[in-house]
Amino acid sequence: MKIFSPLYERAMRWARHPRAPWYLGGLSFAESSFFPIPPDVMLAPMSLAQPRRALWFATLTTLSSVLGGMFGYLIGMFAFELVQPWLQEGRYAATFALAQQWFDEWGFLAIFAAGFSPIPYKVFTITAGVVSMAFLPFMLASFIGRGLRFYLVALLMSWGGEAMEQRLHRWVDWLGWLTVAALLIIFFIYRS
Repeated sequence: MKIFSPLYERAMRWARHPRAPWYLGGLSFAESSFFPIPPDVMLAPMSLAQPRRALWFATLTTLSSVLGGMFGYLIGMFAFELVQPWLQEGRYAATFALAQQWFDEWGFLAIFAAGFSPIPYKVFTITAGVVSMAFLPFMLASFIGRGLRFYLVALLMSWGGEAMEQRLHRWVDWLGWLTVAALLIIFFIYRS
């Protein structure tokens, strides 16, 4: 059953849309301070669809993400009471506790690790404001961590270019169903 192929084709059409960079910038900003979907989901297909612009997309994503991180920092510093229940009682409670622990132990490296890894960066930007991390090291760690991550994604996708796009299109249904199966297995393992 071909469910993923049409979705893939639509994603690649959207990745070539003239306004796609605006959406990428907005998503990158929002994800760093309050939104749950990472910008990689747009950056990867855009870099694949337009390999010559991949470095520009990575730069846009990095700059927008760091600006969003600054907004998260300000939320933590001046408006923590508004997000405190969401961070301490919601699905981000464990990540918030981890962020506080990492800041106590590693400071600069905590932001770098959160910026580069799939850990929710927004929780770390807000926590940096809560613990009043020095602003310049916060910005430096954010630029390095986010930049490395987004340039790596963009370069890998642009390196594959049109050939990778065609290969992915050929195998996307198999990959999609394998991913669904893996997620179901993980769900049932953790549930039992």
